[in-house]
Amino acid sequence: MKQSFDLKKGVDFIGVTCVFYCHDGKGNLLMHKRSKNCRDEQGRWDPGAGSMEFGETFFETAKREINEEYSVIPKNVQFWGASNVLRLNGKKRTHWIALLFTAEVNPKKVKIGEPEKMDEIGFFPLSKLPKSLHSMVLPHLKMIRQAGAKI
Repeated sequence: MKQSFDLKKGVDFIGVTCVFYCHDGKGNLLMHKRSKNCRDEQGRWDPGAGSMEFGETFFETAKREINEEYSVIPKNVQFWGASNVLRLNGKKRTHWIALLFTAEVNPKKVKIGEPEKMDEIGFFPLSKLPKSLHSMVLPHLKMIRQAGAKI
């Protein structure tokens, strides 16, 4: 008899995600507003992230996810560190390991690659980020900037 399990990343086991801070090389950060179809933090602005697939390297995941979310091939992808993310999603505890990256993208080629998950996208100077940010944006930005990232 074959059994089926419906386990959820980050809830039933630790999820691993690559978080990417894409920029235009001129100090502007690419972000998207999360749609009602996202698993959490709907309506909040997020730089982008995606779960690793079995057999992928960290860099392969980051590049694939950037291309899937923003329909662009990233340049100068750099790894800056990892973060242990423990949060509540409603009443459920979640646990993710976030691998933090920066990447340069061509703003003329960027477009929404996952319209079911994104309401809008935009480039923002770090001094004027949109209101209602994903809960991890500022802590992760602080980490990568302390590690030496130049956005």
